[in-house]
Amino acid sequence: MTYHSPLPYNPERMHAAALYCSDGRVGLQFDDFLQTGLSLPRYDRLCIPGGPACLAGHPEAHLEERGVVDELKFLVDVHRLERVVLIAHQGCAFYAARLGLKEPALEEMQRTDLAKATEFVHEVTGLDQVDTFFARFVPDGMTFEPVKV
Repeated sequence: MTYHSPLPYNPERMHAAALYCSDGRVGLQFDDFLQTGLSLPRYDRLCIPGGPACLAGHPEAHLEERGVVDELKFLVDVHRLERVVLIAHQGCAFYAARLGLKEPALEEMQRTDLAKATEFVHEVTGLDQVDTFFARFVPDGMTFEPVKV
């Protein structure tokens, strides 16, 4: 089957990337937040189970860390990134299944991991602008709260 997208290609870069969980149930909300909430209509995507967790030093994500670091360095160099956005989300299965955590320890670890991942991104890319957010389910959608690190 061949599909033709009527959406035009725009070659202009936003010089930003986002690292977030690959959970397909929250993809539309993440796109809406990044595109509308942060005014990033086109951003480079790095999606992996647990998102920023892979940059927080967990042995369970060692291989993923190596891959994401390689991709981030590539994107910084080739796409001239200036900004990275890290997003964790409520109830992430990576934390529950791979790390065996339950609330409230799960969210506490995610917030700690956002701080670790921010520092790690600074170290490996040299970028100063790393923004962190925690996505929470609410009855009418999802909220994205800035996380101070």
